[in-house]
Order: sequence, then structure tokens, then C-alpha cells
Amino acid sequence: MTKAPVYYALAQAQFNPVAAMAKYVDEIQDILRREGYTLFESQEITQLQFAGFAGQVPTKPELMQVTNWIISKSDRTAGFILSSSSLAFHTTHYETRNEFLPELVQGLQAVHKVVSLEHIARLGLRYLDAVIPGEGETVSQYLAGGLQGVSFGAKQRYSMSESVFETETGPLVKSGTLVARIYCATALLGYPPDLIPHGLQPMSRFQINDVASHAVMDADHFVEGTMPIDFEQIKQQMASLHAGIKQSFEATITPHAEEVWR
Repeated sequence: MTKAPVYYALAQAQFNPVAAMAKYVDEIQDILRREGYTLFESQEITQLQFAGFAGQVPTKPELMQVTNWIISKSDRTAGFILSSSSLAFHTTHYETRNEFLPELVQGLQAVHKVVSLEHIARLGLRYLDAVIPGEGETVSQYLAGGLQGVSFGAKQRYSMSESVFETETGPLVKSGTLVARIYCATALLGYPPDLIPHGLQPMSRFQINDVASHAVMDADHFVEGTMPIDFEQIKQQMASLHAGIKQSFEATITPHAEEVWR
């Protein structure tokens, strides 16, 4: 698609925790800097965690300080988010999966070279697509039947739907989970509360400063398990996750949307 509606995409790998990551981050950043990711900053965030053993009710919640390291391109179109147990590659200038998926693997290779990872615990892909109708159009022309929410004549402020699917994936993990959400609203185009683009700049056609009727298609496809550090198989697993995202996307849109975005 030459006018693909993707305005934010994220690929993430969670790995065995490396408590001493702060000691190694400079070396990792230097490898990625040579690949064009020259901006570097650290970020302290507060997380609410519930401690407890398996099978037991979690004890009282605790506030934990967590450090993320943000490593981005100088034009702020894409970058990495590194923590002591995960690496994410994200972009606001998505082109195709051929450019997108290899970047996470490249980042993982940099991390593995420095800290010698033991395994991957989770691989995931998340795509946000913006449905912004043209003049004289409506959101309903872009979304398949039943995804626009209830309608009975009153002015709709917003609607949200969520569907969860069990998917076939591979080769490292055979079963995945795909969560497909649709938000419809008359508001500014934004991001879900759990996704932060961390200083990336949106593509110009998604820089909309006016309130408008639109929809966001939010697809989250992931697998969990103990996966070996085999980069060729990790590439195949990510491609498998992308295939599920694509199937979900194609089932969500109308022929009109496909024609407009082609």
C-alpha cells in the first residue's frame, strides 16, 4: 500500500533479565550508533508491581523505579527502547515489514553480542492504523460491518471493541495471541495509554491538530515461552506474527479502504 494507514508500529522482545544492564548499555549504544541511531537518553519511570509466588494471591503492590534507555535516529522517525529485560524497536514512519522487522533482530544481535542473552521469553508486534475519512466520507466506509459500534440516532462520543484470538504461529512457539481493538471517536488522533512513542515525530499526514471523526485499529500479536537465541528462527517467528496481523487487518477493512490506501 502506498498510503498505508500505519502511524505507529512496535516490535518487542522480552529476554532473561540482565540486572547489570546499566553497566553494558554504553557498549550497546555504541553498536547501534554506528547503525544510524545516534540519539541517546535514559528515562526513569515508576511501575506498580504485585509480588507473589505462583499459585498465590499477590501481596500488596509496590512502586518500583525502572530505567529505560532510548536510542533513536537523529530525525526521530524510529528507535529502540532498551530495559534490563526487553528491547523494542518502534517507528512512526512505517514503510513495509521488509524494513521494519529486521531492525528488531539487528538490535537484539547488538544486545546479545554485549550481554550474551540466554533466551527470549516473549515476542510481540503491535500496529496502530489510523482511519481518517476524506472530505464527504465517514469512518463506516472504511470498517467492515459491525465494527462501528451501536447506532440509534444519538451523537456518538466514542466506541471501543476488542476481540481476542488464538493463532497458529511458528517455528519457535506454535500458538500465539492476537488482540484486535477498534476505537472510534471524534477527537484528536492519539495513542493508547500503554503506548508512548518516546519522542518520535509523527509522519506529516498524521500530524492533525483539529478534532475529527476517526478510528484507530490497534492490533497486538504475541507469543510467550522459552525461546532459544536463534536469530534465523526469531526472524521467522516475527514474520509469522506479521502474517496474523495482516490477516486481521484485511478482515477489518472494506474494499473502499483498500482502494483509498492502495
